[in-house]
Amino acid sequence: MAVSNIKQNRIGWLIALLPFGLLVYFLSFTEQVAEGATLGAVYPWIPSLGIHLSFYLDGLSLVFALLISGVGALVMIYAGSYLAEHHHLGRLYLYLLLFMTAMLGLVLSDNLLTMFVFWELTSISSYLLIGFNHRREAARAAALQALLITGAGGLALLAGFILLGRVGGTMQISALFSEGGVIRGHTLYLPILLLILAGAFTKSAQFPFHFWLPGAMEAPTPVSAYLHSATMVKAGVYLLARLNPILGGTDEWHYIITSVGAATMLVGAILALLQTDLKRILAYSTVSALGTLMLLLGLSTKLATKAAVVFLLVHSLYKGALFLVAGIIDHETGTRDLNQLGGLRRWLPITTVTGCLAALSMAGLPPLFGFISKELLYEAKLQAPHAGLPITLAGVIANILMVAIAGRLSLKIFFGKSDDLPKTPHEAPLAMWLGPTLLAGLGLVIGVAPDLIAKSFVASAVSAARAEETTIKLALWHGLNPILALSVFTVLCGAVVYASERIWRQLGSLADFDATLGPARWYHLGLDGLNWITRNVTQTLQSGYLRVYILVIIVTAIGLAGYTLLSRVELNDLSGWSEIQFHEWIIALLILGGTMGAVTSPSRLAAVASLGVVGYGVALIFVLYSAPDLAITQFAIETLTVILFVLVIYRLPRFDKLSSIAVRIRDLVVALSAGALITGLVLAVTSTQLQSRLTPYFAANSVPLAKGRNIVNVILVDFRALDTLGEITVLAVAAIGVFGLLKLRPKSTDEQINS
Repeated sequence: MAVSNIKQNRIGWLIALLPFGLLVYFLSFTEQVAEGATLGAVYPWIPSLGIHLSFYLDGLSLVFALLISGVGALVMIYAGSYLAEHHHLGRLYLYLLLFMTAMLGLVLSDNLLTMFVFWELTSISSYLLIGFNHRREAARAAALQALLITGAGGLALLAGFILLGRVGGTMQISALFSEGGVIRGHTLYLPILLLILAGAFTKSAQFPFHFWLPGAMEAPTPVSAYLHSATMVKAGVYLLARLNPILGGTDEWHYIITSVGAATMLVGAILALLQTDLKRILAYSTVSALGTLMLLLGLSTKLATKAAVVFLLVHSLYKGALFLVAGIIDHETGTRDLNQLGGLRRWLPITTVTGCLAALSMAGLPPLFGFISKELLYEAKLQAPHAGLPITLAGVIANILMVAIAGRLSLKIFFGKSDDLPKTPHEAPLAMWLGPTLLAGLGLVIGVAPDLIAKSFVASAVSAARAEETTIKLALWHGLNPILALSVFTVLCGAVVYASERIWRQLGSLADFDATLGPARWYHLGLDGLNWITRNVTQTLQSGYLRVYILVIIVTAIGLAGYTLLSRVELNDLSGWSEIQFHEWIIALLILGGTMGAVTSPSRLAAVASLGVVGYGVALIFVLYSAPDLAITQFAIETLTVILFVLVIYRLPRFDKLSSIAVRIRDLVVALSAGALITGLVLAVTSTQLQSRLTPYFAANSVPLAKGRNIVNVILVDFRALDTLGEITVLAVAAIGVFGLLKLRPKSTDEQINS
């Protein structure tokens, strides 16, 4: 087993070379992008629909590509050690690489429909990752929940993309930047915005769709660190940042996004404080952070965009580190319950330093990168164009709770008192503590020297998100000012909240309220209702009775084709009724009489004979209209059909009434409606002057190409030979079926005695 674990660890290091290579590749473009250059590549995919595999690298997509590849490399290494004994580790790596590819495709796409394809691939791959432990019902339910919610939002997003492309005249995102004014002034702007926001809000777990993200903690910890802190859940944030130059800056954009973002920020922070499971604490705090990012994008000011980009980087660093630290704690102690954890500094010194650095950055304390981010957040909220004071107040409350949560994740776990741990821990191997240590260490290094990323990454990303050149300066110290006072107030209040654990833990029922009566409950009720509807629809449409299937098909055709016929088709010329001759009326009445006899006859043989009358009547029509070959074929087929029917049913009993009067009346109405529809369609066709291109072609080519003067025969035998072969095959199969029925019929008493 030890040898196997070593091999698994080495596999993790080996697979990490791919995302690490991508990290180096994208870093090579840093200087060009920082100078304002944009790089693109286009590969034709479906040119007729204007869909291309077009990719676009600027400051915004570069930042996301670096996060995806960089965190991805660390997660690959971590997973090899964390799941070293798991027999499906190879499958996990496959899913992770699929997800990484989808995310890179999403953030680099320059075509709306191409972006949508990658958008849905992230949902599918996350479904596989969340349900990785597929033997557990909770994992399967969480995976399905995430897929349904993000998939429903994806359908809305597709509709929004199609409308956006129609209004803007192109599906290329870079080309739509210049059409922002036209799109924002269009009557379809609000539907476009709402549909795209539905996709972004569901993907980035905004209220009231926030509940799927904590549920997704059923995934293994490396998956949670990668998908639900640094990458997938920020896809909605990326989408709005990318489309900000096209759709942003309006009152609708501002009020909808800031309201949803503020609500998500507060709900996530409150629920995070009330949790006791480490991963759920981190999940709800991620929900709060995503709400903060959305709020900043909704403000749509230059300062807010700058704060959003900085907070995006800060959150990815500290939350990725904390998720991986939570995995180490669970792996080494056997529990994630905060009530059982404490004093871990004695056994996990490296993890303690790493976790404390990440938690301090989360709390926004100097000299961590999180302190710079918190200062920018307060400054951007105070300068909000509308409702600056309420927005700032909401931000202060959320940050106070984040300080308390950071205290629980550091002081409580590493320095507090502990109950009996399930097992005695020891420091994790290098492959597990390397990733979180690098991420937390970067938070410290960038906090001390923010100029390392100010121009190369932050400025270029802000410029891309605003479609204008932007200069950015980051500093750890701005002197004594109101923003600093607000930061100090936040930390002090956060410390008070942390120290008042006994008081607010009594409010833990709020977390149960969210699960029982909140949006999560609405989801389950909606899913149960959907299942009830599908069961009843399935029982109705898939009854196992051929007559029901035929009835459904006919009624559907009547509804769709009939509506179109009545609403769009005009019967222009119906004067031909007066030209119908007496003998033609006789044949028509003969056909109608045969039909009535087939429907009302109590004898199967009489019904078959009546159907034969209908067929012969049709053959007479062919004779009258100079189609003797068709008439001969019809006579032969009808004769053969009648004989076959008689051979099959002559031993069957007489008809019996098995349906009620109401059912027979329903069938009568459906039959008459279907007949009226066919009659209307025939009249519509005959009253329309059609210019057929096939008729002159067949007339001109029957002799030279097929050597036949009977055009109908030539069409059947040569031009539509495969169609005729198919019809012959159907008849042959039917004949074999009839023969089989005759051979398998029960033997009579005399036959059994003779045999």
